[in-house]
Amino acid sequence: MKIAAETKVGILAIVSIAILVIGYSFLKGNDVFTKENTYYTMYDRVEGLSVSKPILVNGYQIGRVSNMTLLSSGKILTEFKVHKDYVVPENTIARIASTDFLGSKAIVFDLGDSNIAALNGDTLGGGINQNILDQIEPVQKKAEAVILIIDSILTSVNNTITPEFQVNVNRSIASIANTLNTLENTSKQVDGLVGLEKSKISNILTNVESIANNFKNNNERISMIFNNIENVSDQVAKANFTQTIDNANSAIADFQSIIDGINQGNGSIGKLLNDDNLYTNLEDASKNLDELIIDLKQNPNRYVHFSIFGRRN
Repeated sequence: MKIAAETKVGILAIVSIAILVIGYSFLKGNDVFTKENTYYTMYDRVEGLSVSKPILVNGYQIGRVSNMTLLSSGKILTEFKVHKDYVVPENTIARIASTDFLGSKAIVFDLGDSNIAALNGDTLGGGINQNILDQIEPVQKKAEAVILIIDSILTSVNNTITPEFQVNVNRSIASIANTLNTLENTSKQVDGLVGLEKSKISNILTNVESIANNFKNNNERISMIFNNIENVSDQVAKANFTQTIDNANSAIADFQSIIDGINQGNGSIGKLLNDDNLYTNLEDASKNLDELIIDLKQNPNRYVHFSIFGRRN
């Protein structure tokens, strides 16, 4: 059976129209050949979001944006098409998120923990994740501030490093190098000295070890000696201290008795201190003795007679 040319043209036109309708529907986000559930979400802003953008769960695409409608309230009603094989809990949040640094947008489902699945035509909760560039912007500002501080520091350092300062730094480095060389020479000398005196040092360490061993072997005897010395010293200290206290108390009592007797006028010292007559007599005797000495000097003949030819009556 021969098909007429007009029939072929008609069939081709129908197929072309069908392909055009299906392609247009697919570009609008409608998949004619798969069974899908439809969900809705309200957004205040949808910058960068458009029809046919993917719906992702942990980076895996489960659907696409099928339609977007601006309402009279200013909010945007967004329609999603999700394959029926994927169960979406009713408390799932559909967030608008950036997928790269160029600002491409997608819907990211934060799957809820509810055991009840969202039904076809339900409205899900919506949200907007912060743009990656918006997250980077505060860091960028801080980095710029740090760069300005570093630039200021480097400028200050550059102004500080004058030729004179460089000369001083070079001198300091040279001085440090000389000091290190001196330390190295000193360490070499010490190493040589240790090498020469190694045998003596070994003998000294051997003697010290021998003395330590002797102390260790006679530790009990040394402990007994120290205990005996401690006991003897404690006894002597206690005995001498008690006797000394008793003697001191006795001496203080005797001295107090003497003082009391003197205050009462007993004894020579007490009478000398307390008897005015004795003082007066001593003063009179002193005066008479003084007059006698004066008279002796003035009239010695009254008291001493010298004669060459014998005594004269």
